Amino acid sequence: MKFTLSWLSTFVSIGDMAPEALAEKLTMLGLEVDAVGRLYQGLDQIITAKVLSVQKHPNADRLSLCEVDTGEETVPVVCGAPNVYQGMVTAMARPGVRLPDGMKIKKAKVRGEQSLGMLCSARELGLSEDHQGIMALEETLAAGISLTEALELSDTMIEVDLTPNRPDCASVLGIAREVAGFTGQTLQLPVDNAPALDGEGIDFSVTIDDPALCPRYTARKLTGVTIGPSPWWLQRQLLAVGLRPINNIVDITNFVMLEYGQPLHAFDFKKIRQGKIVVRRPQESDGTFTTLDGVERTLESDMLMICDGEGPVAVAGVMGGLESEGTEATTEILLESACFDPVSIRKTARRLNLPSEASYRFERGVDPNITLLAMERAVQLMVELSGATVSENGADEYPGRQPLVELDLRVERVCRLLGLSLSSEEIAAYLQSIEFEVSGAGEPVLHVVVPSFRPDIEREVDLVEEIARLYGYNEIPTTMPTIGMDYPDRDGLRLIRKKTAAVCTGRGFYEAINYSFVDEKHLDLMRLPEEDARRKVTRLLNPLTEEQAVMRSMLLPGLLENVQRNINHQQPDLRLFEVGKIFIQQEKGGQPEERYQLCAVCSGSRYPGASPMYFSDQQSDLLDIKGLAEDILESLRIQGTNGALDFVITSEACQPYADPSAFISLVDGETEVGRMSLVKADILQDMGIKQPVCFFECDLDLINDLDVIKKRFVSIPKYPMVKRDIALLVPEKVPAGELLQAIRNHKAEHVESVDIFDVYSGKPIEAGMKSVALSVTYRSTKKTLDDVTVDRIHEKIVNSLMTGFGGRYREGT
Repeated sequence: MKFTLSWLSTFVSIGDMAPEALAEKLTMLGLEVDAVGRLYQGLDQIITAKVLSVQKHPNADRLSLCEVDTGEETVPVVCGAPNVYQGMVTAMARPGVRLPDGMKIKKAKVRGEQSLGMLCSARELGLSEDHQGIMALEETLAAGISLTEALELSDTMIEVDLTPNRPDCASVLGIAREVAGFTGQTLQLPVDNAPALDGEGIDFSVTIDDPALCPRYTARKLTGVTIGPSPWWLQRQLLAVGLRPINNIVDITNFVMLEYGQPLHAFDFKKIRQGKIVVRRPQESDGTFTTLDGVERTLESDMLMICDGEGPVAVAGVMGGLESEGTEATTEILLESACFDPVSIRKTARRLNLPSEASYRFERGVDPNITLLAMERAVQLMVELSGATVSENGADEYPGRQPLVELDLRVERVCRLLGLSLSSEEIAAYLQSIEFEVSGAGEPVLHVVVPSFRPDIEREVDLVEEIARLYGYNEIPTTMPTIGMDYPDRDGLRLIRKKTAAVCTGRGFYEAINYSFVDEKHLDLMRLPEEDARRKVTRLLNPLTEEQAVMRSMLLPGLLENVQRNINHQQPDLRLFEVGKIFIQQEKGGQPEERYQLCAVCSGSRYPGASPMYFSDQQSDLLDIKGLAEDILESLRIQGTNGALDFVITSEACQPYADPSAFISLVDGETEVGRMSLVKADILQDMGIKQPVCFFECDLDLINDLDVIKKRFVSIPKYPMVKRDIALLVPEKVPAGELLQAIRNHKAEHVESVDIFDVYSGKPIEAGMKSVALSVTYRSTKKTLDDVTVDRIHEKIVNSLMTGFGGRYREGT
């Protein structure tokens, strides 16, 4: 948004405030100033001059020899402009003056005649693009005065980079309102009120087919219009902000658009067929449409058009049509002032690649309550500058009228959010300075009516932001936040997820991340019975595809699909894991229970990619997945409730998708927190997987509730260890792990650790028995153990194992 200080001063006085200070203040108010520049620099040495006589150049057909009064002397000037005449007052650059384009004027002889200066056109002085002749100034101007003074060119232009939420400031009036707010002034409006238009006695009609896209449309007719050049003051303001003057009618609509932020359009009334204005979408019969720039546009069904009784005459909010354009022969115009839906205008302008000053404002939102004031301002200027007569009445269709937003503003909340101590009266004064209606001053809660030109104010906190803006961000005191010296609590479940993923990747597993939206057929594939809680899925109202219709209640099906896809791409050696949420619907219509779960699968070679020279072709089995589970529990330091966490071989808790002959349950007392097994062969066959797949499932929410072994310092042992081995024959049905647990539970003195290093069954061991070899490490923290002490303790352990498990020594042991 560009404006000049002289234009701004017509609304509000800025006094002695420097342009840079004004720019700084506007920036701190949230209106970032991009540029501040003095206009028409370099024209101070250009003067007014009066042509005393004009003679034909004796040696050139297209040149004239002029006698020019510079105010100090009369000098000869050779001029090639066709519009020079005796008595003309124009702009002159004397020898030694440099023009804005860099050209320096010198004394010269042109075809044998001396020329002591140059009579200038507007384009040569950088005032406009007009180069048809030299500038024609008012003949009442005295010769020899500065052109800057004569044309009142001394001005400053300021450009503001507006954010999309401030459409009110896409006008000089909006900027002036902000200035009035911090200077404590009242806006001086060129139009205080506008007459009501009820449509009585007019010879045209306005119909709005889609009020959602056009909330308001007003129009008035002017007759006796004389189209011609605009006066210099109007041209000067438009040129200063980068708009090209065209004629008095078009220039007035552009001027009022910049002044009020309300785009206007003037139709040639005689070209409005049947005297009808219809605001509607295009019809198939409308075909294409030619805009003012002469380009034929293809219309789409959702574009909004301004039509007459037979077809389109303008693209609403973007650009008028070529056929209804006013010309020099136009004597009657229909002036439009309307409000359109911002989204519709933005889409239309983008599709037609037709940005304009009008669409720039409509895209951001135009205040529908300002249409009549803007029209009245334009009507007054047209009557003054074109000699027009305006009809007493007009059309004002306002089907989209909306009530003003009303908010309650708590004084205590304002002070708390801003860290200030403001009274109710002070807060009310700040808001009233920018034309908000405030009642209840002196009360703890203010009632605020938001003006229609501020569509960005929707909540109480938006009003708080306005207070901060008007008070001054730089004036708000700075305080350091109070930060306690305590250590913040960490999310234990998040730490478990991170550590679990680290252990899995360390064991050579790759992390998979699958969609939470899955196919309900997964549940049938896993052979889940109807009463299974995982059958209670959460269904999506608008799924992307039929294969993503429900929220997953298991991670395993997704990983099996990953296995299948990799095997199909000739990658049979797989180790995958996923840490993610599952969703169990608790009740119909309610929110599902969300739980974090770990699922890991392995299949194929135990050492993928390893050389057969060093590793035999061993395949992954249940022990690999069990080793992963043990590593995870060790890393998490989980010991279960009262140390009761254990792996149990059972078929009672076997899942319908697991092989019951190889099912291990991870339990905490009587609560199952995880499970591992082989996936059933028929399930793998249904999925097209032709190799065994082991899996491990674990509920991380349950793991998070278990006891953790606390870290404690243990010094490095000073004394040596003593190892003893135990090799016993026990019944084959006795799990080897129970021997380990029995030794640990024995709590014998000086036992540091115990490990299994061999389990064997087969010849020459008798049927029904197996050999279990254990290694026990003994160490004292106070002395070096002797053989007698160790043998005594070791013998007690061996005897307890023989008694408890029906074991005996192997022959030769």
